[in-house]
Amino acid sequence: MNLNSRTLALLTSLAVALVLTAFLALASSFSSKGFMIALVIVFVCCFVLLHFSYEALVFREVKNVYSSLEKLKRQDFKKVESRSTFAADPLKKIKDEIYLIAERKQQEIDELKNLQMMRSEFLADVSHELKTPIFAAQGFIHTLLDGAVDDPNVRDKFLEKAARSLDGLDALVQDLISISQLEKGVVKMAKRNFDVAQLARDVAEQLELKAVQQEITIHVEATEPIMLFADPNRIRQVFTNLIDNAIKYGRRGGNIWVMFDEGKKKYTITVKDDGKGIAQEHINRIFERFYRIDKSRTRDTTSTGLGLSICKHIIEAHRSFIAVKSEVDKGTTLRFKLLKAK
Repeated sequence: MNLNSRTLALLTSLAVALVLTAFLALASSFSSKGFMIALVIVFVCCFVLLHFSYEALVFREVKNVYSSLEKLKRQDFKKVESRSTFAADPLKKIKDEIYLIAERKQQEIDELKNLQMMRSEFLADVSHELKTPIFAAQGFIHTLLDGAVDDPNVRDKFLEKAARSLDGLDALVQDLISISQLEKGVVKMAKRNFDVAQLARDVAEQLELKAVQQEITIHVEATEPIMLFADPNRIRQVFTNLIDNAIKYGRRGGNIWVMFDEGKKKYTITVKDDGKGIAQEHINRIFERFYRIDKSRTRDTTSTGLGLSICKHIIEAHRSFIAVKSEVDKGTTLRFKLLKAK
């Protein structure tokens, strides 16, 4: 038998009317006509009430649930109704669960799509970055094989260029390995107490020649030792990448500041420049692997395009993060916090 709200209300009303009329027949002295009138009145009232109750509270909501299940079956998660559209009813919990399932599945699908897109971009970037030094070295070597090797000046010049290209390839591979290990948590931070101010000065001296070529001055604003508890080799890597980037994208005659602000348990370390700055649409992506703000910019053979990504992972491994603030033509500020020495 195919039950719907009307049939169910009809059967229930008839049963209630018969039971109530039988009770009245036993309990009072109604005439047969009175019993029939009572039976009809009770039946009609029960039918109207139950029919609309079943339709509103049960069958309509069952249809909604069924509709939601059909959408889930078709993986049409976005069209499943929100819980806010459901009225309070006996099936609310079921609907809430269906909505939660749909919401989770949609989030999973969106995440998988983003991961697939990032994977495709990463593979394309890796292929491009690997091809550049390989093709360069290949070109120099083939030129030598074609007869240029007989000229000592040309031979030495081309061998040096090929060596630089292969050195760049080695640096790229090493950086890729470093990022992979940092992401997997394989690399353990060798934390100890050290003077971060002296470390910053060492890095500034190391990059001084490059800065002077751009007429950029590096200022390390610390007159006394500043003792931190971190991995000094990894923090040196962070300073090197951040200052090197500030030089690379700085303006001629500009400045770079390395500053330290003491907090209760941590120091806030700031690397600031007055260079070109970064447009807002790029700020959230500068820590992505191989991401370049200016796609038309000639590739810097000394850079692997992974420096900022490595910095991000190193700071995160120290249970901190790098905050970025930048304005075009005004400069960029990067900040992170590290624990004081124990």
